[in-house]
Amino acid sequence: MLDKGKRCQNEEKFDSWDELTNGGRRYRLEVAGRRGWRAVYLKEVDASETTERFWQEVFDAEGKIVEIHEMFPHDLGHRHLP
Repeated sequence: MLDKGKRCQNEEKFDSWDELTNGGRRYRLEVAGRRGWRAVYLKEVDASETTERFWQEVFDAEGKIVEIHEMFPHDLGHRHLP
C-alpha cells in the first residue's frame, strides 16, 4: 500500500525521480560541490515508498564519476573508482 505521506516527503526533498518497473521510484538530488565537483544522491523505494537503497555518487569537474558511497541498506563507506 502506497504511503502518500512518504511520497510527498520524497518529492519535496529530491529534484526528480523515475518510475521503476516494479512500481517503485528512483529519486535523485544533485548538489554542487567545491572546485567544480558535484554529488548526486539517489534513493530507490518500492511501490509503498519503503527505502530499498540509498547511495551517493561523486563526480569530478570533468563529469567523471570518481566515488560511490553506499549508505543503505548497509553503509559500505566511500569506494573510490579508478
